[in-house]
Amino acid sequence: MASAALQSKRLYLQVLVAVVVGVLLGQFAPDIAIQMKPLGDGFVKLVRMLIAPVIFLTVVVGIGKLTDSASVGRIGLKAIVYFEVLTSFALIIGLVVGHFVQAGAGVNADPTKLDTKPVAAFVNNPHINATDFILNIIPDTVVGAFAKGDILPVLFFAVLFGVACAQLGERGKGLIHVLDEASNAFFRVVGLIMKVAPLGAFGAMAFVIGQYGIKTLFSLAWLMGAFYLTCFLFVFIVLAAVMRFCGLSIFGLMRYLSEEFFIVLGTSSSEAALPSLMLKLENLGCGKSLTGLVVPLGYAFNLDGTSIYFTMAIAFISQALNIDLSLGDWAFILMILLLTSKGAAAITGGGFITLAATLATLNGKIPVASIVLVFAIDRFMSEARAITNLFGNSVATIFVARWDGTLDVERARKVLAGESVPALDGPSIAKAA
Repeated sequence: MASAALQSKRLYLQVLVAVVVGVLLGQFAPDIAIQMKPLGDGFVKLVRMLIAPVIFLTVVVGIGKLTDSASVGRIGLKAIVYFEVLTSFALIIGLVVGHFVQAGAGVNADPTKLDTKPVAAFVNNPHINATDFILNIIPDTVVGAFAKGDILPVLFFAVLFGVACAQLGERGKGLIHVLDEASNAFFRVVGLIMKVAPLGAFGAMAFVIGQYGIKTLFSLAWLMGAFYLTCFLFVFIVLAAVMRFCGLSIFGLMRYLSEEFFIVLGTSSSEAALPSLMLKLENLGCGKSLTGLVVPLGYAFNLDGTSIYFTMAIAFISQALNIDLSLGDWAFILMILLLTSKGAAAITGGGFITLAATLATLNGKIPVASIVLVFAIDRFMSEARAITNLFGNSVATIFVARWDGTLDVERARKVLAGESVPALDGPSIAKAA
């Protein structure tokens, strides 16, 4: 464990240095920096290729070892309840801050003169059908679920397969053992891929700064600053309160997930940290089966940072267009976002599609094409969204484990304090590193 901790610290420092170097290259040599894009894209693709098998194996092995299949439904229900409550908090906080800071006041944008070409794909197809979203959770084929890499279809099949293995009793133990060993191998691959995380973070950050330039931020710096501050407050007030309820510290969690923090910061993708996050939460004492269920569900249903962004972006757009929204309008928007935001993670460009779909429900009160007003800084705001989502799902897993009575609190306290703890059976931080 000491060797693994040392390697973890080295990786954390390497990723931090890579992010800084990427920013400097993007600022002072943008033409070269733009050419670094394949490094970031390649790293994210390396991680994404493992997400489907890692989720499948983790969930199946976790459920397969359970003697009570009903616990799967109990854990899932508790997770969904928690997600809805925290998502509502995030939406309301984003709305309150957006209304208070008035970042769009004085912009006086003319909706008839907006250049909608950059967002044409989102404007022309702004609707997210709730029925279609639910049906898409069921894959057309098992192979198709893995080929597309969508989290929810893989999770859906994994739960069914895990329950079936658990019902086989003694006959299913042999298969579970084989899948458990396969899980060890996949997490070894995760450890290998994490060694190139600094290269991926460097390439992604260099490209973003080189492509858009730091000067791009200045025109909408007030909105960006307010959004980053809101995410900061959400983490250190709301999520910190949840951690205190669990008897743990948010600061300890942040230290523990420092690697994942900088990987997400560099790549702007919370998915890039998903496999290693699952390992660390299991090592924390949340349990294999619970972690395997709650984390993938959270990546689809518990998007706290994205929820804050939605209400702040709508507030900014309405202020920029000098459109007054009534209390009833905002209540309707919150209700719609509680439904439509659940599909944002599973669709490419899902954030903008959700934003467009929400505006489309307002009967023309705000033109759908006006989302172009926040398009320019969307990429820069994605870091805060992804980081908030990362910590939101980490805290969600810890809370559900505590609520379910399965969290090893003493182990969690020791881990977050940096103390040595006995290694767990199966994949572990030490084995994957």
